[in-house]
Amino acid sequence: MTHARFAILSFLLLVPLFSRARTLEVCASCAYPTIQQALDASQDGDQIVVKAGTYLQPTLYIAKAITLSGENYPILEAPKGQEILVIDADGVTVEGLQLQNLTPNYLKDLAAIRVRRKGFFRILNNRLINTFFAIYLEYARDGEVSGNTITGTAVNELSSGNGIHGWYGEYVCIENNTIKGHRDGIYLEFMHFCSVSGNHSEANVRYGLHFMFSNDDHYSRNTFRKNGAGVAVMFGKRIGMTDNLFDYNWGRSAYGLLLKEIYDGKIERNRFVQNTIGIHIEGASRVEYHQNTFQRNGWAVKIAGGCLDNDFAGNTFLSNAMDFVLNGRVNSNTFNGNYWSEYTGYDLDRDGLGDVPHRPVKLFSYIVTRTPESIILLRSLFIDLMNFSEKVSPVFTPADILDHKPLMHPLQ
Repeated sequence: MTHARFAILSFLLLVPLFSRARTLEVCASCAYPTIQQALDASQDGDQIVVKAGTYLQPTLYIAKAITLSGENYPILEAPKGQEILVIDADGVTVEGLQLQNLTPNYLKDLAAIRVRRKGFFRILNNRLINTFFAIYLEYARDGEVSGNTITGTAVNELSSGNGIHGWYGEYVCIENNTIKGHRDGIYLEFMHFCSVSGNHSEANVRYGLHFMFSNDDHYSRNTFRKNGAGVAVMFGKRIGMTDNLFDYNWGRSAYGLLLKEIYDGKIERNRFVQNTIGIHIEGASRVEYHQNTFQRNGWAVKIAGGCLDNDFAGNTFLSNAMDFVLNGRVNSNTFNGNYWSEYTGYDLDRDGLGDVPHRPVKLFSYIVTRTPESIILLRSLFIDLMNFSEKVSPVFTPADILDHKPLMHPLQ
């Protein structure tokens, strides 16, 4: 939907410009020695080709519908305290450049590339190195950020910016980018009808992806690895997350995915591997969790209060320390038709479903939630006996949290 809308509108916007388009080259021996000179001479529809080299000059404001492209990744830098590129026109393409060494400013969110209240833009296949905020989309719409490599040197949250930062906008496609070493790999706030797909977000200080107050967005085929926490999804409606990988997001309060105040969403076919918590859910209702895999996590799924009408079906729970924690009543949530590697029941009628319901909440998980220090007893014989006795005669754990149709084999 986003691709089609962007392509059609961009085509309609740029068709009148094709017939008079020119190519302006920038290099030390070219007609335009600096990028600014080429920008001043350009007209709507022109292409500016920047030859290999290093270009240090004040902030470049692109105020015409042009394509600014690099040949062999020319290096662009700006003086201390300045941004490198600001897109100030509709229909701008920036591609094939290396933007680097933006000086951090703790009073301003300086960025290597800023889109300011414009649309129909494309930011493609650039390298952004040590740029504080790399790409900043400010009231941006109908654009594409694709194929960029974004590398930072973040040490803590206060001294770093985000890789791709979106603040108010709609119909933006963010795909196939690699982002490392920032505060948040991707941060979106008040961004609606957006698509985030095929990105690799790794080793960021806070979140691989962080989005808030955003509706009707879809996230697919992304990898969130070794971040402070994988993904935080807060205060949104109609969110879809499919075919993503959340792995090795470890830490005292780390998780693969945090859901807070999310409504009418779909979390499907994702893999959660070796996270402290696979999914932490708080105040999320009417969400479908289908065909996800939880493998070797500390807690696979941890549910706090205020969660209603959620459906867990077709999920696979493999070798997690604790599969499920739910504090409180089942509250119209359903948990049927999942595979649990710790299920010890039988299937006499051979229909692929266990004949005995599975109780996923262990007494030990209930105790650890209230007394974290007790985690040192994990895997002890005492805990095994305690869990078994609670399973036979539930006293502390919720008796109504049952998978009545546990799968005997994982779904393929």
